[in-house]
Amino acid sequence: MFFDGAANSIGVGIGALLISETGQYYPISAKIRLSCTNNMAVYKVCILGLRMAIDMNIKELLVIEESDLLVHQVQGEWTTKNVKILPYFHYIKELSRRFTKIEFKHVLRAQNEFVDALATLSSMIQHPDKNYIDHIYIEIHDKHAYCFHVDEELDGKP
Repeated sequence: MFFDGAANSIGVGIGALLISETGQYYPISAKIRLSCTNNMAVYKVCILGLRMAIDMNIKELLVIEESDLLVHQVQGEWTTKNVKILPYFHYIKELSRRFTKIEFKHVLRAQNEFVDALATLSSMIQHPDKNYIDHIYIEIHDKHAYCFHVDEELDGKP
């Protein structure tokens, strides 16, 4: 999983990319309408990518990011002192426990071009009318939902 966040004067955008072992790409990007720092955006997109991997039932994950800060903090090599980042840090640690194997690796920015572009483009999206697009509200539930499937023979009647 590659990911990146971009906070600039236009806005905040995040982008993540999951690549399967077969080479299939699963990109996701979003614009954040709340004010936040670049470090907060990176933590938010890491959470987004981890949630996406969990939803796809991925058990082993290599997480690749250009942020030295996030990688070293999640690995426990550096402490997290910023009070605003602590909740995100703890949530990433909680999500990480859902994988049988997870590894965080730091790369140079040049090796993270695709998601860097996703995040930057997401931050620049301007909508002419704020009422044009309905807000998407995302709720996270940690309890499983159960569905039942009933097998019946079709009789051709509604």
